[in-house]
Amino acid sequence: MALDTDARATLLRAARQSIERTLTGNRLSFENDNSDAVLHEKHASFVTLKRHGALRGCIGTLEATRPLLQDVIHNARAAAFQDPRFPALTQPELAGLHIEISVLSTAVPITARNRAELLQLLQPGEDGLIVQEGARRATFLPSVWETLPDAGDFFDQLMQKAGLGAAYWSASLQLFRYQADNFGDDDALS
Repeated sequence: MALDTDARATLLRAARQSIERTLTGNRLSFENDNSDAVLHEKHASFVTLKRHGALRGCIGTLEATRPLLQDVIHNARAAAFQDPRFPALTQPELAGLHIEISVLSTAVPITARNRAELLQLLQPGEDGLIVQEGARRATFLPSVWETLPDAGDFFDQLMQKAGLGAAYWSASLQLFRYQADNFGDDDALS
C-alpha cells in the first residue's frame, strides 16, 4: 500500500506534533484536516527517530488495532519517550530529529523447513520479517536491509534480537513476512 503525498505529510506532521506537545506538556489532540479514508482505517505502523543519522528510537505495532493516524501518534510518542534503549528525548534534540514512518501490510506466514529454505524465500529490500518462538518475538522492518543487505546476516541478527541465537531453528519457529510503505521528513539536519 502506498500512501499519497498528503496522507504522508499529515502523518509526519502528526508524529512531530505528538512529540513536541509531550515535551511542552500540551495535551491537545492533533487537528486533522485531511479526510483521506486511509488515515482512519486500521493499519499497523512503526515510527523511527534518528539524530545525525543514528537511531534515537523506534517503536511500532505489528498488528492493526487502531486507526493509522492514532497508531502513528501513539508510536511517535513511544519512540521518543519509551524506547528502553534510549533516555527520553529532550527539547534540544528536536532541532536535529528526523522522523521516518513505516506503514505495514498485513503479515503473512512463511513456511520454511530450514534456514536455507527461508533465505531463498526472502526478498531483500522488500520483506520485513517477524520471528516468533513461544513468547519471544522480534521483527526487522524492510528498511533494515539497507544496513544488513545479506539475507543470512539479516536473519541471524533478527534471531539474536529475539534472544534465540543466530544458529537457532526449530519446527515450532513461526515466520511472517510483510511489506511497508516507508517515508520520512526532510526538514531535519543530518
